[in-house]
Amino acid sequence: MRAWVLSACGTAALAASWCVAAADTKTAASLTDALAVIQAHRFVDLTHAFAPGIPHWKGAPNERVKTLYTVEKDGFRINEYCHIGQWGTHVDPPAHFHDGLHTVDQIDPKDMLMPLVIIDVHEKAAKNPDYVLSVDDIHSWELRHGRIPRGAFVAMRTDWSKRWPDDKALANKDAAGVFHYPGWSMPVLKLLYEERGITASGHETTDTDPGAATTKDDYSLESYILGTNHYQIELLANLDQVPEAGGLVWITFPKVEDGSGFPARVIAVVP
Repeated sequence: MRAWVLSACGTAALAASWCVAAADTKTAASLTDALAVIQAHRFVDLTHAFAPGIPHWKGAPNERVKTLYTVEKDGFRINEYCHIGQWGTHVDPPAHFHDGLHTVDQIDPKDMLMPLVIIDVHEKAAKNPDYVLSVDDIHSWELRHGRIPRGAFVAMRTDWSKRWPDDKALANKDAAGVFHYPGWSMPVLKLLYEERGITASGHETTDTDPGAATTKDDYSLESYILGTNHYQIELLANLDQVPEAGGLVWITFPKVEDGSGFPARVIAVVP
């Protein structure tokens, strides 16, 4: 009896190992197939290259770059870069505004690959630089493409990135010192984060809030997003090169311990 039990158990273990092996093979094949599908699509870089002198938030110092070693003298090159976390196209984690919420290194890698949604209001922003995104803009997108998917990255296209790297053009300050550039609105953000359940959002301007608000140091919209323990991306580029729906976005940035922000690389994969 004991021998039969051992034999039965051994057979079961072998069968289980075959099942695991088959599952592993199937998983590997499916990931390989998925990679082949992704690589067959078009990749669009939604990131500005950063360097000293680029447009940035009004309170930030300029970047400094120092060459410490050169190929000619030392056989290799090493540069020292000194810049704030919110430099160039960058990630704003929740801890940027709220103590105790997620820092850069605490953002889940699963929240860095998302369906891409583009809300295109560039024509409205061209007519009115103070334009703020409306709930009607969201509903209009959904009439064309269906409900915004849960877990999406929603980007507001204003074509403001075409003003890069002209800092004065991006700030669009009038004679009275008031900034004029488009932004989000609280009703839209509440709809997206609380009802649609999106993962993150982004824009082409230096701020979430419109220029008329940031002139008065009002960053309440950015504070709201980060206060939900979600992150955002600022100073996006090339949103005019991607479709409103049907794409993916892959967002990467260094894993800075206790980081309050850092330059990001944002890549769209589109049909």
